[in-house]
Amino acid sequence: MKIKEIRAKKPEELKERLGELRRELIKLNTQIATGTTLKSPGQVKKIKKTIARILTVLNKNE
Repeated sequence: MKIKEIRAKKPEELKERLGELRRELIKLNTQIATGTTLKSPGQVKKIKKTIARILTVLNKNE
């Protein structure tokens, strides 16, 4: 998700997306902890960056 897309969304939508991303990150982290190989290892990094972008936009708007 790019920063332009994030800025275009409403805060309610961003909070909902933030919850989805956090749940997905938890799921991936449990797969890593159990030793299961991920389909795309770079996905964890992308999710973390998107979470940070959303939090930055939410905090800037407040």
